[in-house]
Amino acid sequence: METVVLLSHKKPDGHINVKVEFGKGEGKVPLDNIAKRAESYKPKERVTYKMIKEYIEAKYGFKVHTAYIAEVKRDLGLPMYDAPNAVEELKQPRKHPTAEKVEAIKDALKYFKIV
Repeated sequence: METVVLLSHKKPDGHINVKVEFGKGEGKVPLDNIAKRAESYKPKERVTYKMIKEYIEAKYGFKVHTAYIAEVKRDLGLPMYDAPNAVEELKQPRKHPTAEKVEAIKDALKYFKIV
């Protein structure tokens, strides 16, 4: 059952009473179906760089820098968000992740269903 609601400052010309009974049986709306549909609309948990780093350290035994994760995401064409502390020029040239770290990051992105 779906409902459409129109919000207005006007007074209604009339109204409709709808009686809904929940439970099992003919003409009743089963609660478990409502719970399943509500679960499907639930937003996914936001995956953070910290979660990715922890996954990689636990599985592979080494650490990766957030810049490496960002670089791999960029290379894969994944959406990036503006960094509030971004600078125009880097003080040092950017280092690139090793092939081993790139593969670990890609694995983590697959694990968290980002790719």
